[in-house]
Amino acid sequence: MPAGWTGSGAADTEVTKHLDNVLPALESLRSQAGRLSGWGTELANRLLAGQRLLAAGNGGSAAEAQHLTAELVGRFDSERAPFSAISLHAETSAVTALANDYGYDEVFARQVRAHGRAGDVLVLLSTSGRSPNLLKAVRAANERGIATWALTGPGPNPLSTACDEAVTVEAIAANAQEGHLIAVHAVCRAFDAEVARRTGTSGRGVQP
Repeated sequence: MPAGWTGSGAADTEVTKHLDNVLPALESLRSQAGRLSGWGTELANRLLAGQRLLAAGNGGSAAEAQHLTAELVGRFDSERAPFSAISLHAETSAVTALANDYGYDEVFARQVRAHGRAGDVLVLLSTSGRSPNLLKAVRAANERGIATWALTGPGPNPLSTACDEAVTVEAIAANAQEGHLIAVHAVCRAFDAEVARRTGTSGRGVQP
């Protein structure tokens, strides 16, 4: 942006307010660091044993969920083997077919029943914690013996209460969603550390 460009006074105020509101989200995550670490460790143990991660969200939360699965199928920091992680919302033909035939509330639950196996993990992201399609996915996961973890905005909320475990970010919706990306990266760091510890390497050549 050219050096002479500046926002209006009102715009500057809104930007500063937005950036200041990131701090409560970060502090909320700091208070739950142990749970994020535990998720990364448990996820590594399960995926090394051949289980898989399923993830889902709506809108911006879908993008955050897909970010998580991409880090596991690809890599986070260090080179390592790929792990099985599926974003349920990213299968566009399945999502549109299921929405058309069964209604949007069923688009994730039916996929959980199709792909999920006992011992897998389902991670659901929602700033409101009230999305009906995510709540139905939790019920489908419970039928299959799949662990359910939620990343939400302020809690308690229906999704955080329905899942086995939850990290609730105590911030307004936009900043809570930004906090979810920090949480995803924190989980990935713990995941990679546990993979390295379990395999005695940095994860290179490991076949889950």
